[in-house]
Amino acid sequence: MKLNELVTKTIDLRTGTAGEKRREIREYFLKTWAIDEQLYTQLRTDDVFYHRGDPLRHILLFYLGHTAVFYINKFFLAGMIDLRINPSFESIFAIGVDEMSWDDLDNNHYNWPPVSDVRAYRDKAKEVILKVIDEAPLVLPIDWESPFWIVMMGIEHERIHLETSSVLIRQLPLDEVVAGRFGEICTDRGEAPAENPLVDVAGSGLKLGKPAGHPYYGWDNEYGALEVKLADFKASQMLVSNREFLAFVEAGGYDNPAYWTEEGWNWNSFRKLGMPLFWRNDAGGYRLRLVAEEIEMPWSWPVEVNYLEAKAFCNWKSEQTGKVFRLPTEAEWYRMAGLSLTDDQPVWDTAPGNINLEHFASPCPVNRFRQGDFYDVTGNVWQWTETPITGYPGFKVHPMYDDFSTPTFDGKHNLIKGGSWISTGNEATCHARYAFRRHFYQHAGFRMVQSDVPLEIHTDAYETDTEVAISCENQWQPLVPAPVEPGAQLSLSGLPANVLPSETVKPRKGLPVSNFHADLARLIIAEYGHELGSMSVLDLNADTGRLAFELAPYVKELLAIDFSARFIRMPIQLQERGFMRYIVTDENELVFYREVVLADTGLGKGRERIRFMQDNANNLKPLYTGYDLVILPNVLEELVDPVKFLREIHTRLNPGGRLVIASDYDWSGVGTQAGILPPPGNERQQLLPGGFKKDGEPVTSLEGITALLSDWFDSGRTPVELLRYERLSSRKTLVRLCEVTMWRKKSEQ
Repeated sequence: MKLNELVTKTIDLRTGTAGEKRREIREYFLKTWAIDEQLYTQLRTDDVFYHRGDPLRHILLFYLGHTAVFYINKFFLAGMIDLRINPSFESIFAIGVDEMSWDDLDNNHYNWPPVSDVRAYRDKAKEVILKVIDEAPLVLPIDWESPFWIVMMGIEHERIHLETSSVLIRQLPLDEVVAGRFGEICTDRGEAPAENPLVDVAGSGLKLGKPAGHPYYGWDNEYGALEVKLADFKASQMLVSNREFLAFVEAGGYDNPAYWTEEGWNWNSFRKLGMPLFWRNDAGGYRLRLVAEEIEMPWSWPVEVNYLEAKAFCNWKSEQTGKVFRLPTEAEWYRMAGLSLTDDQPVWDTAPGNINLEHFASPCPVNRFRQGDFYDVTGNVWQWTETPITGYPGFKVHPMYDDFSTPTFDGKHNLIKGGSWISTGNEATCHARYAFRRHFYQHAGFRMVQSDVPLEIHTDAYETDTEVAISCENQWQPLVPAPVEPGAQLSLSGLPANVLPSETVKPRKGLPVSNFHADLARLIIAEYGHELGSMSVLDLNADTGRLAFELAPYVKELLAIDFSARFIRMPIQLQERGFMRYIVTDENELVFYREVVLADTGLGKGRERIRFMQDNANNLKPLYTGYDLVILPNVLEELVDPVKFLREIHTRLNPGGRLVIASDYDWSGVGTQAGILPPPGNERQQLLPGGFKKDGEPVTSLEGITALLSDWFDSGRTPVELLRYERLSSRKTLVRLCEVTMWRKKSEQ
């Protein structure tokens, strides 16, 4: 199919019949899949799949596999399919890169398969996805709880990668791509308008946020409600063109630190570009790099830059004019959109701008598409804003993709608004909220705002995610004294000999004092002593990081893995910035504001030995091997199949390596995913180490674990029981008693 035959619009998920909706979603998926595959036809040979467009991103092969793997992993997580297609692929192609410190960009960690194998995997995945679409129960309206919300999640995720992958292809050497295979580029390349006048915009009260029950698919960060009061402002009628930006380049803007933020100047000094990334300049004059070709500079097209360059231009413009110029805020963009656009994507007859692949496969002149008093409020290229992304009040994560948004709520990712020529699906709707690091490139430019009103930037300095905050509270409050030296005697405070509590600290009124992760660390330190100094350690349930920080002073190196970036970004803040903040709900509307300062805990020593990573313990990459100590702190209970996991855990350890298991043996979640009912009867029993009767006799969890490990491990010391208090509020605490067992891998088999 030609690209223009694949144009679609995101789907109304609330009206019509179930049969109509199933057919609609099927077509939407197939066209999305076809556009994704057509995008990669621009690579000259399959060898190019192993190249990086951007050194901060994966090789291109990752993205070919990633969009297919995403469906399968989410379907499996949601219990919509029972079997994986290829567990290895569904591990190595699972997690993308946004330059987070927990992302894995080391190419040596991946045994990248042949392109033909990835294409074969895509074919199998396509069959599975279509089977789900054809057979999964469909009841209207489709909402967060529906299996078809997960289907739409996969489709809209794939559409995001149409855009991000096209930017990576655009950064490849020109001789590695082929032009003309992905739509028609704009041929209107005349001179830019002589002026870019400012348009007066009256201030107004706005309510931002997609309401619950909205008919179109939305990512979690779109929901909630934020009321904003805007003052009057002026905004440039058009996006800043290449010609307009040239004046900044020729004025030495890239050489003058006065125009740049500190972050921007550091980036500019490092990259030494001297002009926008996609510009070329030689004896023949300026040219522009598009996705798969270079053309003579179209001065009338919008300049494409990152936030840092856009901000520097505004600062230069302020100096030139004596007025205060900046980028729009998110709310100001919505105000302009409300005055300029009448229809959202799913109901327009023809796109009102260069968006949704309905007009060109490239940008076009900044004065081509008029929308009210402005041009390109939506479409052509994305527009950088001054607003770092965060959740609106009432924000909630979706359990099937709990780290779509929250890792970007760090004050380092700014929102882009309006969409580009290749923005489709959810990206082309008015509620779309996407954000990138300020030095990243997308098909993004900017328009200017002139206002004398001081800019107010709202960021959530305190973590508000309830689950993450509860974890922080229980791991980091109350703070216990600094770790003990190896071999030190541990106080048992008069409790039973097989129960190990924390050192005594002053308790809050009515609450017991215990810190499970501190206790577990102290037990490991006491058991292994100075051996730890030569050990490479794997913590397979990092959570918010307390165990890793407790052990760091004593180990050679420690890798702490957690399934969710929501959690591990908190210890990373501790590691990198030395503090973290969060809000804990207490009684109804009452909350506590907490701050943990690493220096005050006595746990900062050795933190450089810790590496936090996001990965899935249910399907770990093969690279996680060769450890001297593997710790499983309450992770068995969270696995889909703990029996399978225990049978394979020996492959992660060196001969003579140690294994520490802590568990309360609560198997109620085993075999379930996101509330899906577990397999019935004997089928589910096969997933459990114990806690059932076999041949009429009881099998305890410890007996079952021992049987599963016995071929590879010798048991160590007598099991120890640790108290684990989970404080939910000042008057509500869940108490668990966890059994800790220690094992040594046999040296010979």
